[in-house]
Formats: sequence, structure tokens, C-alpha cells
Amino acid sequence: MTSVTSQHELTLGQLYANHIERLASHYAEAFQLPECQSLAGVLIHSGSEQHYYGDDRGVPFQPYGHFCHWLPINRPDQFLLIRPAQRPVYFQIIPSDYWYDQQISNESWWAEQFEVIQLASVNELAEYLPKAQIAYLGESASLASEFDLQSEHGPDASSPARHLRLFLDFQRACKSPYEVGQLQAAVDNALHAHRVARDTFLDGGSEYDVHMAYLGACRLQEHETPYTNIVAINEKSAILHYQHKRTAALANNAVLLIDAGCRVNNYGSDITRTTATDKAHPVFHELLAGMERLELAIVDAVRPGIPYVQLHEQALLGVAELLNATGISTASADELVEREIAQLFMPHGVGHLLGVQVHDVGGHQASIGGDTLPPPSHSPALRNTRTLSEDMVFTIEPGLYFIPLLLEAERDSAKGKSLNWSLIEDLYPFGGIRIEDNVLVTASGCRNLSRPD
Repeated sequence: MTSVTSQHELTLGQLYANHIERLASHYAEAFQLPECQSLAGVLIHSGSEQHYYGDDRGVPFQPYGHFCHWLPINRPDQFLLIRPAQRPVYFQIIPSDYWYDQQISNESWWAEQFEVIQLASVNELAEYLPKAQIAYLGESASLASEFDLQSEHGPDASSPARHLRLFLDFQRACKSPYEVGQLQAAVDNALHAHRVARDTFLDGGSEYDVHMAYLGACRLQEHETPYTNIVAINEKSAILHYQHKRTAALANNAVLLIDAGCRVNNYGSDITRTTATDKAHPVFHELLAGMERLELAIVDAVRPGIPYVQLHEQALLGVAELLNATGISTASADELVEREIAQLFMPHGVGHLLGVQVHDVGGHQASIGGDTLPPPSHSPALRNTRTLSEDMVFTIEPGLYFIPLLLEAERDSAKGKSLNWSLIEDLYPFGGIRIEDNVLVTASGCRNLSRPD
């Protein structure tokens, strides 16, 4: 197996071939599970195009993660047949169509790893499927039923397809050298676009201007990004998944929070940066500097064998220390964490697994069998509770926000008595802070993909 550290020595085609070999090994292992030994293979469906209700306009398509794990193709109704010790078969559906461009470019670096069978419709697939028990992984219960495939869509919670999927979900957390290369390319492109977006903000641009500058810099259409860009100026940066883009330029651009990534061969980066101008409150600048130090300290703590929850607890304690140091609270840092006051300022988790999905699967899985380790009760939004292992990729993204919805509810409570409400009111107009990097676990520590040396 090629190590991640030597990936630069191989061509894209070689890296991809090794990735396919690694995937085939994982699937062969899955087929040996007691619950899956009856299976002769699995058919993986990229998904089908959906349309807006009452309209003939298609919803932007996103292929199923386990399909993306094999193929860098973003098209509906594509199929992969994976069988033990056999070459994977890619059923490439190319409809006869003069309304839309249906062409798929079979580039040699990936196409050479498959037997490619071109079909004109999904209906033709039936004659190519083996007469054996085949699992189906995908969204369509009706298609699985039509082709008499085992799936998770029926009432049987112990179906072979479910056990297969749980095993594969768990394995997705750790990346091959090929995958790390695609993620790094997506990170590099996003970092360039972040710099352009920041300059646009500093030049007085609106949220819309910043958003369009970002897209232009990474040369992607909005539906091609891994998620909808969060571009929040001033008080809007306290809305965790702020979805709008105000077109009017503000006279007092004080704070920009931009959470945006890029996608390369279906792998997506996820980076957040917060910028403050001299129009922001001095305490906000102090908090921003502190959060940048905290985020890097959490990244430095990453190493194999530690629970991800430990990184989250480090983030909460760091936020609490900043609240105390800046006079936002008179309580000690330990008390702020113990009484869950820190969570009022950081209500989300410190990060999540990253890959072909931005919030990649298996974050709460404790084993290949699907046993789960839920997040701690004090932080139910934490998306990752795994123990860290080499080649795992995830985000580190602590935040500190002034969210009226959460804070005002505590103004007259026991928790609220330790808060400096006058200062909090002064800080409401500046929203919040989030700093986010993409991190790869190495044998002895980590590599920060989004902080170039």
C-alpha cells in the first residue's frame, strides 16, 4: 500500500489505480462479513435527477457518496457493479437526447480501471445483471425492487445491504493517497478564492460581491461547489448557516465571515476565515486573535489514538478562557464549561469528517457493525465522535458568536448573572467568529492541508 506521504512520487493514474485496489480490498472484506456472505456483489447507483415540484426544471444533481468513492463522475443514473475478485463494471447510461449534453469523457486515468458498458437507458441494465443475490446501494427503492436487488429500503433492519453500507461508511473516514491529493487540490483552489473574496470585502464589496468574486476565483458555478457559500457581513456572521447574499454594499463593513470550499473530482474542501476591519470593536479584535490561536492549538493537538470529543472539549475550554479574559464573563473558564455557558457562544461542534461529502458519513460510528457513539449531552450538535486514526480527514472549526436568540433567553437566568450584558450588546453588531481548517491525521500527528508551509 502506498503511503500518503509518498503520493507526490506517483502520477494521478497510479494514485487512482492504487485507490481502486484499496477500495476493492475493503469491499472484499465486507463481503466476508457473516451478514453479507450471501451476496455475490453490489450495484451502486449514483442517484436520479429530481425536479422541483410542479415544474420541469431539474434540481442540481449530487451523486451518492459511495458512487463518488469509486468514480469522479457527477451524472444521474450511472451504475457500478462490484463483485469479489472481479473487475468493477461501470454501466454508463448515455441517453439519446438533443435537449441536454449527455456526453461523458472517459479519461484514461480512471476509465482503465473499469469494464465500461455503455447503455442508452436504465431499462437495458437488467440483462447485464448476474443471476445471483446482489445488494443495491442508492436512493431508489422502486429500482431495487424492479431488479430484485437486496436493499435497505425494506422493513428488514438486518438486511445484507445495510450491513454492507455500515461497513463502508466506517471505512470512508480514512483516505487513500489519491483522495488526499484531490482534497489538497480542492483546498488549494479554495484558499486562492478566499484571498480574492477577502480583498473584495476590504474594498467595500457587498455579500453578493464577495460571493461572486469567490466563485470567479475558483472558476466554479454555484451548483458545482461542495455546499452553498456562507458569506456573512457584520451581524449576519452570528447566523451559523447564513444563506442569503445581500446585494447592497454596507457603509460599515466591519466583519466578514466566509465559509466556502471547492470541489475536485467530487472531493470537497471546507474552509472558514473571519476578517475584521478597524470598524470592529477592539474586544472583537482581541477575540479574533484569540480564536485564531485556539484553532491552531487544537490542530496541533491532533494525533492518532485520541477521541475527537477531546478536541471539542479543548475548543469549549478555549472559548471559555477568552470570555473570561476579555471581561465578557466574570465566571472562571472551568465554571463556564461546567455550567454550559460556553456553549451559548459556541453551539456547534468543533468539526466533522470530510471527503466526497462535506459532512462525511460515519462520524458517530464506533465500529464497522454500526455501533454508535453519540455526542456528549452538553454538545448534541457534534458531528464526529470517532477515535482518530492515521489518514483520517476532518475539519477543525471552533467558533465564538453573539447570537441574540441564545443569549437573550439567559439574560435573567442564573447563567446570565455572570455575563457582561453591556459589552455583549456592544458586540452584537459584529456577529461572530469561525476559523476552519482541513486536517489529515498522520502517523505521529497531523498535516494541516489548509495552512501552506
